[in-house]
This record gives sequence, C-alpha cells and structure tokens, in this order.
Amino acid sequence: LNRSAERLCIPPIDETFALVALKQLVSIDRDWVPQQPGTSLYIRPFIIATEASLDVDESTEYQFVIIMSPSGSYYKEGINPVKIMVEEKYVRAVVGGTGEAKTSGNYASSLISSKEAHARGFSQTLWLDGKENKYVEEVGSMNIFFKIEGKVITPALTGSILPGITRESMIHVLKQNNIPIEERAITIDEIIQAHDAGTLEEVFGTGTAAVISPVGRLLWQGEELIIHNEEIGETAQFLYDTLTNMQTGRLEAPLNWTTRI
Repeated sequence: LNRSAERLCIPPIDETFALVALKQLVSIDRDWVPQQPGTSLYIRPFIIATEASLDVDESTEYQFVIIMSPSGSYYKEGINPVKIMVEEKYVRAVVGGTGEAKTSGNYASSLISSKEAHARGFSQTLWLDGKENKYVEEVGSMNIFFKIEGKVITPALTGSILPGITRESMIHVLKQNNIPIEERAITIDEIIQAHDAGTLEEVFGTGTAAVISPVGRLLWQGEELIIHNEEIGETAQFLYDTLTNMQTGRLEAPLNWTTRI
C-alpha cells in the first residue's frame, strides 16, 4: 500500500496503526468469517483522495478505509483451470508508468480487453509489454507463472508489473522446496514454442483473492493452446495447498507471515 502511495504522491500510512485497526475490525466482524473450505474473509484496505478541488495536483486530504466481505472462489471455476486471452492490441502499462502500483487507473485501462475476453468466453487477459508487445507481463488480476521442462518461470519486475505479495510468497515456497524458479523476461513466442514442443507443463496465476488459478487454455492469434489437458498441475496444486494451509494454521508459516486474531 505504501509503495503504491509513494508513486501516487499519497502520504504513507503508519503500518503499526493500520495493523491495529485491521485487527480490531476483524474482531468486530468475526461472525462474518465463513467456515467452508475454500472461503475466507476478504480484506481490502484502500486510500482515496477527498479534497474538494478540481486542480490537477496531489490532494491535501485523504481517507484510509478498510472494507471486508465473506468470499468464495475468485473465479466461478474455483481451483479448476481458467481460459486466458493473450491481448494483441491494447497495453496495460509501460515502464515508468503506474503499472507497478496498486491503483484503480490500472484497472480502468484493462476493462476494454476484459470485456472482449469475456465476450469470447475467456476469464481474463494476459498482457504483453507496452513497448515491443512480445514480453509477457501479468494477467488482469494476477501475476503469471509458467512451468517449462521442470522449471518455473515468472516475468521479472521491471517497473510495469505489480510486485504481488502472493507472487513473492510463491517464489519463497518454491525456493524453500528446491523447485527451480527463474524471474526473467519471457516472450509469448517462447511460450508458444514450448507448447508446440510439448515442454510447457503448467501455467498458473497468483493473487490474493484467487491464491492460485491454473490456466487450462491460452488464446493467441486465433489459436487456442491447451495446457496440461485443462487440469491443475502438480506444482500449482502444491503451491495452493501449501499457502492455504499456512493461512488456516494447518501448516507452520515463515516468521511474520501470519497473525492469529
């Protein structure tokens, strides 16, 4: 939140205060915490400008808000693989812009592609870079991972990709379990070639709401690529089970990853 705020000229929030406030709100709303497997209490802190002005300038007044809601699976498919459309025309962000910040403007620029993806029967858009339109960046609401020949690859953070906390958590889990992981530039052509060669083993997204979302199909230039027989792969399943077990206390989490209320 504060990293994004700095990019948007918003004063930082005191982290100690924010955590105290969040804990109190969760305690008040504890009866809203769902108990069914795969559900959670979704927590959304955000900041909005409230200065009564039309000037094109940073605001002098802001409001920090935390909202909560019982939540099921982010996608209607649940943990089952989703279909993703690779965007060929529009771009989400460029290096130096606000792509690495969590800001509503990023969602606004992605809406037209999401609308087109939904109309074609796909759940989300996979974005390519805004300069050369060939390097994979992220999905509309998730960071993206590819498993090729036993190695997991995710796009490096170059300034136009959101440094998601779930992305960071998954990279940590992969390293701790000696599963090869690379953060580097990867082109859509490399992914297509791996698919055609039979070495593209898994594709999955990571995000707070979805945790892990396996990708079963990719649409690129009119061709639908089938991933892992449209079934969840062993790496995606392992990561999902590991993180959700940490979140629910069934598995010990690294220091400071979880807080019991």
